[in-house]
Amino acid sequence: MKKNMVGLGIIIIGLASLAFASAWEKPANLEGEGKIMAKSVLDFTVKNIEGKEVKLESFRGKVLLIVNVASKCGYTPQYDGLQAIYAKYQSQGLVVLGFPANNFMGQEPGTNEEIKTFCATKYNVTFPMFSKISVKGDDIHPLYQLLTSKETNPEFGGDITWNFNKFLVDRTGKIIARFSTPDKPESEKVVQAIERALKQ
Repeated sequence: MKKNMVGLGIIIIGLASLAFASAWEKPANLEGEGKIMAKSVLDFTVKNIEGKEVKLESFRGKVLLIVNVASKCGYTPQYDGLQAIYAKYQSQGLVVLGFPANNFMGQEPGTNEEIKTFCATKYNVTFPMFSKISVKGDDIHPLYQLLTSKETNPEFGGDITWNFNKFLVDRTGKIIARFSTPDKPESEKVVQAIERALKQ
């Protein structure tokens, strides 16, 4: 009886060790053997500000400007510039995608509904807005993991530095430029990059 109990104990310990090792080998937000399986921005499905799933594949053929936004930041007035360039270039194929994030100094504390109302009433935002996500850290959203990883985005990867970092994505889903927080959406540098992408 004692031998059977010892044997059972060894089996249980062994199974627990295997389970722990298996869990350890699969970091959060990674698929397969620790690798990001998505190859393109267009591979993701995300939730919009109303909570409905949106396949980014539906934007294939469009030029995308992906921006992490916040409602209580010194750069929040950039919503004006984002809306202006969206209105100007939408007919040519530009889509601005806004992703609220609360990663910096608690500057996006609101609910999705509150963010939606704020954007609509304060800045007349009409470009697509998405549910609040995390853009860095242990709980980083897989889309931003792809955007910021040096493995999947060697040219423009690196941690999000603050609210209103911007990624420009071409019509095929390839990341072709990145702009820092102080780069205004309507600045010559950003507009020229958008216009070049729209011509391709």
